[in-house]
Amino acid sequence: MTRRALFRAILAGSCWALLPSLGPAAAQGPAAGAAIVWRMPTEYPASTMPGEGLATFARLVAERSGGRLAVEPSFDASAGLRSGAMIGAVAAGTVEAADAFTGPLAAVDPVFGLSSLPFLATSIAEAKALAEIARPAYARALAAKGQRLLYVTPWAPSGIWSRHALPGADDLKGLKIRTYDATSTAVLAAAGAQAVNLSQADAIPQVKAGAVDAMLSSGDGGVGRRLWEQLPHFTAVQYAMPISIAMVSASVYDALPEAVRRAVDAAAAETEARQWAAIRTRLDENFSRMRQNGVVIADPPAPSITEALAKAGAAAVAAWETQTGPEGARILAAYRGR
Repeated sequence: MTRRALFRAILAGSCWALLPSLGPAAAQGPAAGAAIVWRMPTEYPASTMPGEGLATFARLVAERSGGRLAVEPSFDASAGLRSGAMIGAVAAGTVEAADAFTGPLAAVDPVFGLSSLPFLATSIAEAKALAEIARPAYARALAAKGQRLLYVTPWAPSGIWSRHALPGADDLKGLKIRTYDATSTAVLAAAGAQAVNLSQADAIPQVKAGAVDAMLSSGDGGVGRRLWEQLPHFTAVQYAMPISIAMVSASVYDALPEAVRRAVDAAAAETEARQWAAIRTRLDENFSRMRQNGVVIADPPAPSITEALAKAGAAAVAAWETQTGPEGARILAAYRGR
C-alpha cells in the first residue's frame, strides 16, 4: 500500500469511528432533531373559549410529542385572518393549522352553518349531541379541502349586546346590529333589524364609531372584547349555542412521524374534552363578570322578542336543510330522534 493510500484508509476509518459519538441526529441529517412548527391563528382573544382551547392544545402537543412538534398560537386576529378565511389560509399554506368559528365557514360548505341555526341547540347537552352527530359531515367537508378536523370548541349561547335596553320586539326594528353569518343576518333582518354580517374583530371599530348599536354574540365573546364599554345591555335570547373548529392541513399532518401523529390526536381529544367541561361553568362566570362591570342582563328576555326571533328563524332551518340536501336531512333526523 502506498503512503497516500494508507493515509486515505486511516482518514476514512477515523470519520466512521466519529459517527456514533455524534449521536443519531448527526447520522440522520441536520434536521432530524429539530422541532416541527405549526402556526395556528384564531380571531378571538386568548381569554375566550377558542383562545383557551388553542393554548391548551399547544401545551398538550408540546408535552405529548416530547417537544418534537411546536404549535405557535396567535390570538385576536393578530395574524390578519378572520374565521371565514381560515380554511383558505390553511389550503394555501399561509398557516399550517387554524381555529375558526363555523358560521362564516358556511360560505365554504353549508354544513358548517348547522350549529348557528336559530333555536336548534341552546343547551350544553343539545349542542354536544348536535356536534357529535354532525362531526363526520364536518370532517368530510374539511377533507374535501385537504384538511383534517382536530377538535371542536363550544361557545356559550348567543345573545344581543346593545347600547340601550330592548324591552320588546318593537325595539328590534331598525336596530343596527352586527350578526355573525348569513343565517343570523337574514333572521335579524326578518325581525326588522338593520343587520350586517361582520367578524367580531371587524365589528368592534364599528361599535366604537357608533355605526353599529348592537351585536349578536355570546357572553363569552363579549367579555373577551369588553363589550360593556360600549354595549352595557345583554338580552339573553338563547339564539344558538354555536361552535368553533380547529383544523390542520392533511398533508402537514400526514408528514408527521407516526408517534407525533398519535401525540396530536391525543392532544386534540383531550382539548375537546376540556372545552366541553369548561363550558359548564362558563356562562355563570361570564354573567358574574358582566354584572361586575355594570351590564344589565335581561334573562329571560321579553316574550315578544323570543317569539319574534323564533318566527323569523323558522325558515332558516328549512333553508339549511334544502342547501345541504340528504346529508343535512340525515343530521337533523338523527338529532331530533336522539
